[in-house]
Amino acid sequence: MKPFVIADAAREVRGAYGNVVVARVNDHVVRMSVMTAPFYWHSHPDSDETFLGVEGRLIIDFEDKSVTLEPGEMLTVPAGVVHRTRPADARSVNLTVERRDASTERAEDKPAWHDPTSRPS
Repeated sequence: MKPFVIADAAREVRGAYGNVVVARVNDHVVRMSVMTAPFYWHSHPDSDETFLGVEGRLIIDFEDKSVTLEPGEMLTVPAGVVHRTRPADARSVNLTVERRDASTERAEDKPAWHDPTSRPS
């Protein structure tokens, strides 16, 4: 057994988005996500998804609001809830925990630029 060093692994990720399985725990996986651009709107109909901020601030957008996670803060998105993640600044690193066989369904009705805080006039 050897410790996994998140900061070292995060430095190796190139590109706008990287998602790497870093551990398997019973029937769940722990992923490290490194992002410099938003992920698409989606849901996981068969699994909750827990986010733990590690580096930078992570914004989790929902259809009616946004939540910003600071490093060390955690939030669980219930199964079936449409959401997307994006860095608040230039880059964010977070850990996610979800069922190993969780499916991801893209929310086709949400454009990539959808702002949940804007309201029609």
